[in-house]
Amino acid sequence: MALTESPYVLYSDGEGNIFEDTTLLAVGRSGFYATPIPEEEWIALPDGGSLYELPGRRGVGIDVETGEMRACEKGWATAAFIPPAYTGLYLASFMNQPEAPTLPLFCYTAVGWLDGNFYVPAVRIEQDIRQECSGFSQSTVEQGVESLRRAYPQNRIVEHLSGNCALTYHCPAARNYFMGRWECPVPTSPACNSNCLGCISLQPEDEVIVSSHDRLSFKPTAGEIVEYTVPHLESAPFPIISFGQGCEGEPLLMWETLCDAIRQIRKFTDKGSININTNGSKPDAVEALCQAGLNSIRVSTNSAQEWLYTAYYRPNNYAFDDILESLRVVNRHGGWTSINYFVFPGVTDSEAEYQALRELIRNTGLKMIQWRNFNIDPDWYLERVGISDTEEAMGISELMRRIREEFPELKFGYFNPPKERIEGNYEFDFAH
Repeated sequence: MALTESPYVLYSDGEGNIFEDTTLLAVGRSGFYATPIPEEEWIALPDGGSLYELPGRRGVGIDVETGEMRACEKGWATAAFIPPAYTGLYLASFMNQPEAPTLPLFCYTAVGWLDGNFYVPAVRIEQDIRQECSGFSQSTVEQGVESLRRAYPQNRIVEHLSGNCALTYHCPAARNYFMGRWECPVPTSPACNSNCLGCISLQPEDEVIVSSHDRLSFKPTAGEIVEYTVPHLESAPFPIISFGQGCEGEPLLMWETLCDAIRQIRKFTDKGSININTNGSKPDAVEALCQAGLNSIRVSTNSAQEWLYTAYYRPNNYAFDDILESLRVVNRHGGWTSINYFVFPGVTDSEAEYQALRELIRNTGLKMIQWRNFNIDPDWYLERVGISDTEEAMGISELMRRIREEFPELKFGYFNPPKERIEGNYEFDFAH
């Protein structure tokens, strides 16, 4: 339920304890600037959310007596990590101290406290429950790992998803696979042709940002892919298999293996969807995958503007136009097209980005935007992509409203939809 008054600023004492400062009302950050948050945009921190201390940073709020913006004089600033299915509308607002370290690769949403509850400015953009915290059972995951390791003792992908993804990093996609449901991850590529600033699986040793987990270290065979994905497509509810995971590089670099795997899979079953999460860098490879039987594509981007995309992705031997063409290719084959759109309040909702996004939708025939929270240090990102100032933005809520109004057939969400949802009722019963 949305608030009718603003919550208070939170601060951390550096020892894992969080307190409210009742002299300051919480605000958000848009681009470089602190800004009040409309009361109706605050919601209770969803289940699965977390709070972070932001060392070397002072929180910012509105003085309850003077109405002036000022820094919190106590402790360090705090931020919230909001779980999948929710999109943050404002970043946490803070002032950096000289000793402030670069923040790790998480999202940093504004957060406040009122009447015994934490609140965040966010919207539930997706009704699918596939990554709900309450829906996971660790004992069921562990049983699934044990069972599937026995079933596929020589399969390196299953072993990678077991020990690395499900049990070490608690990857929701991997955990769902071992619980026998929904979207099954299919990591396939140890290499990449982008050098993303915020890559979560591989960072240069001299970079201040540290990758959050290790990347896949081998090239799977088509046989390994087919062996464990066919049973999943045959037995799971609303089944999808997805090439391109956070624990790998770019799956299009393995397109020949993927084509072979798709053709073999479809000899065994016509159930479910075959999806690729990709940078969209090789339209010719996407064409071959569609001919083999690919059903959907999700292309990741931080921006619909070529200059900003290039500054973040730092592509090798491909250009921004290639990712647009990959979307068009899948649409020409009658497939489902999404972008994995990294939301940065104050940049994503700028007038220039809005106009570029409208152009992208029109020029590609895009079917869905997955409004994803951008896991990155805001100041580090802005500096690295060369943004030295930001203008007043329209607000993420207003951006979404305008896009919905102009493109009523375009779907909003957070996850790749299963075939049943695409072909039938898009808002089907997610509880099953």
